[in-house]
Amino acid sequence: MKTLLILIFSALMLLANSTDHQVKIIEKIVSEISLEKKISIWSDDKDILKKLKSNNKFQTTTNCKEATFIILRDKNKLLKTCSQSHIFVLRYKLLTDLPQSFGALFWKKGRPNIVILEPRIKIQNIKVTKALEPYLEEKIW
Repeated sequence: MKTLLILIFSALMLLANSTDHQVKIIEKIVSEISLEKKISIWSDDKDILKKLKSNNKFQTTTNCKEATFIILRDKNKLLKTCSQSHIFVLRYKLLTDLPQSFGALFWKKGRPNIVILEPRIKIQNIKVTKALEPYLEEKIW
């Protein structure tokens, strides 16, 4: 019983830690891009939005209509009126499902992967720094 409790607690700590890592990566990505407008972030993942807000590095909003930058985990939570914002997804498959998305952060084999689609950032007038150039791809794999 004691071992089971330790395993459950360890799993919960790993999940919490995973969100922290994800937020740090997202913060780095957002800080390395520039848009024509001031960046205001909305996410359908409330934990991510809460951590971004608590870090005070970026302006966040609870309404996707006010956001210029959307972090999306579930395409069904995206309102049609919000689909004109710059969309960064948290699942690779969403790059195909949402042609207006420009990049993704996803986990594969326990490691974070970043993909930014160069044709889409050009269409959306998103500028990236040299730090993000290794993650630029011409097409979805």
